Amino acid sequence: MSQVEGGGVLDPNFLIKMLSPQLYGTGPTASALPTILKTLEQLQNKGVLARLLDLNRIILGGHSAGGRVAIESASPQFFSQVVASFAYGAHTAAAVQIGYEPGTILPLPDRLPMLLIGGTCDGVIAESSHRYGVSWEQPTTPIQRTFQDAIAGGRNDSYLLLLEGANHFSIAQTFDSTTGRPFLDFPETQPRAKLQDLMIEAIALFLEARVKSQPEAIAALERLTTANREAIAAFECK
Repeated sequence: MSQVEGGGVLDPNFLIKMLSPQLYGTGPTASALPTILKTLEQLQNKGVLARLLDLNRIILGGHSAGGRVAIESASPQFFSQVVASFAYGAHTAAAVQIGYEPGTILPLPDRLPMLLIGGTCDGVIAESSHRYGVSWEQPTTPIQRTFQDAIAGGRNDSYLLLLEGANHFSIAQTFDSTTGRPFLDFPETQPRAKLQDLMIEAIALFLEARVKSQPEAIAALERLTTANREAIAAFECK
């Protein structure tokens, strides 16, 4: 893996040329997505998943660099069947080695509902700030700036959720040293199981509200954040 983007590790799914100042925003940054969508079509036609998939409502989601390519590629201009995206531990800060000015936050398509989740103890993001020519004030700074600067909002379907005490790998079920990044992470200050339960419920309610158009899910999402104040560092909608 090349240590260029995301929280420090470049997902092999990254289409690097689409990150350049000349091409960014003109197409998806997820190189594997067309193949994945084609494979889903094949599964829909044959096998145990035949006729069970809703290929007209695809949701893109991911973690770290994988989350970044999800939110950058979620546009009907790129893939008409994609209807929403979510990411954990991801942001759109631009690497100075690609040719961007320090501290640059790249824009997102901003055409579909999005949920951006981060943790206040994300050491991987905090310790990778030099790649963007800056020193982040907080581990969540580039995530917050992505929410503030990368989208215009105005539809009330984009959300920012910051979890108190979560680190870069709080979303992971098991420790994986092969990423080469865990040594940078900060310790979690809340039980991982609790943090993961909050993530799962928040993502599910977000999708019910914004993909399945269930108004009661919006109220439930707000209640979730209110009832867990000790674990919620920030919750915003725009």
